[in-house]
Amino acid sequence: MRPQALTALAGVERILHAGDIGSPDVLDALRAVAPVVAVRGNNDRGAWAERLPDTEHLALGGARIHLLHDLNQLACDPVAERFTVVIAGHTHRPRIDDRDGVLFFNPGSAGPRRFKLPLTVGRLRVMAGRVHAEIVQLEQDG
Repeated sequence: MRPQALTALAGVERILHAGDIGSPDVLDALRAVAPVVAVRGNNDRGAWAERLPDTEHLALGGARIHLLHDLNQLACDPVAERFTVVIAGHTHRPRIDDRDGVLFFNPGSAGPRRFKLPLTVGRLRVMAGRVHAEIVQLEQDG
């Protein structure tokens, strides 16, 4: 677990992990910061990973959040389901998009570097159903 990621997450009320966790030790380290809600990613294997769900639905601060690993596996219409946010992580590419009033959020990855992608975590600030998304880069140079 990167110390920079733990520092970036210090003070949060909850951690949502969109999969490709890597090991149960990562979940333990995150749980030391805040309660964790996690879904299984395609690289998560073993008995510990089999216990993780494919999706989670949460209501936080008046926002409805759909958490999954791979956006290509989205099996619902987020607008019809009245989700405020859809969080997915499969591509490991940080991204914030608004589609038809739904925030699509990929926090990127703070795990082992993949390709030349930046090392990032995402933060969501939710107040009275309004959501502000932020990507936090953990390293500035490489």
